[in-house]
Amino acid sequence: MRSDGRSPDQVRSVTLEMGYSRWAEGSCLIRQGATHVLVTATLEDKVPPFVRGTGQGWIQAEYAMLPRATQERTHREAVRGRQQGRSIEIQRLIGRSLRAALFLDRLGERSIILDCDVLQADGGTRTAAITAGFMALWQALYGLHKRNPFDKMPLRGRLAAVSVGLKNGTPLLDLAYDEDVAIDVDFNLARLSTEDWVELQGTGEHRAFSRTQLDQVLEMGAKGLDHLDHIECQAFPEGAILIGS
Repeated sequence: MRSDGRSPDQVRSVTLEMGYSRWAEGSCLIRQGATHVLVTATLEDKVPPFVRGTGQGWIQAEYAMLPRATQERTHREAVRGRQQGRSIEIQRLIGRSLRAALFLDRLGERSIILDCDVLQADGGTRTAAITAGFMALWQALYGLHKRNPFDKMPLRGRLAAVSVGLKNGTPLLDLAYDEDVAIDVDFNLARLSTEDWVELQGTGEHRAFSRTQLDQVLEMGAKGLDHLDHIECQAFPEGAILIGS
């Protein structure tokens, strides 16, 4: 029995609040259990120098935790004068995952910046940020399409992410913090609604894992991602027009 009473293959309660921020081109507040992450999307009519002249767009992410998102206060990274390695690694993961959901050449030379702020952390902040990041990106693209319609739809599919762990050989879906800190093997999975995988991050924290166990993790992760995809569809049904082929 898990500490919150969930079955091993059950995702925590998830809500997606679209348009949370008044000023951003897109925004989503995700509540996944006790993990709450706010993502805002900013649209810019320019791209980084390494993309300029290619005709393609760019997606980048920034990730940070509020000082009291955790049980003990952490210092703001801006006060420290530099980002921690963990934050850099997570925002790269988020950016990679979101770029994989797009036909970047259909975006044109535009950038969308996703600011991912963890308001409260209880495990799975990076996967929650990917899911909410996609929703904020989706809303920003929808607004752009209404003003200046795309010739070809820019999205490959909807994107969601979830964690899966192995404890004593048993797979557990969507880890809360108390599970995450004691898990034997830890995975973060991101997948499109087309069932194409975008990211498979797996680490043997305390034990190695077998191919059979890997297959079990992917099967359980796919079940959780199907559930999240259904929630995404319900949260923003009008955005379906942006998914192309």
